[in-house]
Amino acid sequence: MSFVLASQSASRRAMLDAAGVPFEAVPARVDEDAAKAAMAHLSPRDLADALAELKAVKISRSRPGDLVLGSDSLIALADGTRLDKPESREEAADHLRRMSGGTHDLWSAAVVAEGGAAVWRYVDRARLHVRLLSDDFIAAYLDAEWPAIAGCVGCFRVEGPGVQLFSRLDGSHFTILGLPLLQVLDYARVRGMLMR
Repeated sequence: MSFVLASQSASRRAMLDAAGVPFEAVPARVDEDAAKAAMAHLSPRDLADALAELKAVKISRSRPGDLVLGSDSLIALADGTRLDKPESREEAADHLRRMSGGTHDLWSAAVVAEGGAAVWRYVDRARLHVRLLSDDFIAAYLDAEWPAIAGCVGCFRVEGPGVQLFSRLDGSHFTILGLPLLQVLDYARVRGMLMR
């Protein structure tokens, strides 16, 4: 039995590597836009969970003997608006202006599938307190970070210059990076993928 990460996320791969978890990364290649449109009625928490399950189950159907980890993260602004990954530098600037000075929820979900069905799940929330961002800061930040943050919900890599966006972060560092890692490690130990 192998442990498979159904993701292209460099951050999630780096977390598992740093934790010493043997795994194989296999991108799920799901149509996230279509899935989000079909599940628009879900709460941000439940949408992150459903997208993580979609990814895990898709890969698990072709790898029935393995444990497949799917994960997804999304940001819900204080007014309830959900942010997706920015498609352009201009959209990233708009996202940053909308986040400026507010406190927002980041939901990170992890689902493990086996034999084509979800067998375990965990969803965690972090609170992001974004400081007031000047237009000059946003421009300079995007000069330094675009297009590297194009694949990042919220337009930041907290392990890099993105940490400058915040006045405070509440919640697990791993959740903020995009995966509730400690809970995933607990489950991997339960299933014998890691030593107890």
